Amino acid sequence: MSTVYDARIERVLHNMEREGLGQILVTSTASVYYLTGVWVEPMERLLAFYLDGSGRRILFGNDLFGLQPAEGRELYLHNDSDDPLRDVARLVRPGKIGVDKSWPSRFLISLLEKRPDCVPAHGSAPVDEARMRKDEAEIEALRRASKINDSVVAAAIAAVREGAVESELAALVDQKFREAGAGRGHGQLVCFGANGADPHHEPNGTVVREGDSVVFDIFIPIPYYWCDMTRTVFFRSASDEARRVYETVRQANLAAEAVIRPGLPLKTFDRAARQVIEQAGYGPYFTHRLGHGIGLECHEPPDNSAVSEVIAEPGMVFSVEPGIYLPGKLGVRIEDLVLVTETGCEVLNAYPKELQIVG
Repeated sequence: MSTVYDARIERVLHNMEREGLGQILVTSTASVYYLTGVWVEPMERLLAFYLDGSGRRILFGNDLFGLQPAEGRELYLHNDSDDPLRDVARLVRPGKIGVDKSWPSRFLISLLEKRPDCVPAHGSAPVDEARMRKDEAEIEALRRASKINDSVVAAAIAAVREGAVESELAALVDQKFREAGAGRGHGQLVCFGANGADPHHEPNGTVVREGDSVVFDIFIPIPYYWCDMTRTVFFRSASDEARRVYETVRQANLAAEAVIRPGLPLKTFDRAARQVIEQAGYGPYFTHRLGHGIGLECHEPPDNSAVSEVIAEPGMVFSVEPGIYLPGKLGVRIEDLVLVTETGCEVLNAYPKELQIVG
């Protein structure tokens, strides 16, 4: 019986043929899960899924992972006393072999020492390109995660009051995510005032003050598919400059989302947002790309940037997150996840984007 994993593997095999790869070793946790439904974070141990042009599938792993046999897939296990590359080296074919871009060199070098007749090649593209277009199961998982994210950001914004501390609000976000069934905690970004001018500011003991921008950039896998959104509000008041910056960012976000549709390079969407910010005089203060792909990883292909030539296709999901960062003053970012549809895009986040003054 055909499964969602069979369909995904067929797409990868098609991509392998196009890339001239007769065999690949898939070793990233997310990609192995995508093709097998098995989620293992191996840490320093070996996990690998082998696929060749004939459709042969082999899963290699440590006894500790609890891997089970599955129809249509061979399973080779080792323990901590074994050479983890023993079976891999015996079973791969001579010639070119695609390997994951992030496979540790200790494994790759060991394989090549055992099999000097193998020639390593970049092997991530066939899986990465398949993962860029989400299937229906993935789309539903991403919709659900974003809906949860909407509720969590609403709770976090409601908690902004006199005496609020960045690190305490970040902990509240993690707590709300856990209550909603999120997988594992990741450091949430909560930034007050001038701290918001650093797009990757680490929350600390800063206490909110009147007039501060309050940036919430919150993200987590639920349980394996990521949500990621940003909303910015102001505590008790907002200066004229803050209002101008906020409205510019909001219009940039809306401008990008308005032009997203299949058939256009992703750089088109970055340009639509960047033009709004440049025309308002804040061009030098939009310091990063418009966004990134998302799915089983928070940041994955496609790159939604000013230089991305990737053509938008239905099923792609990526962030749209323009920002303006004024050093020593404030930061504003507004981020949604969007799904490319047959005719445009579906914005996965529903939390409002109009300027809010809270507290």
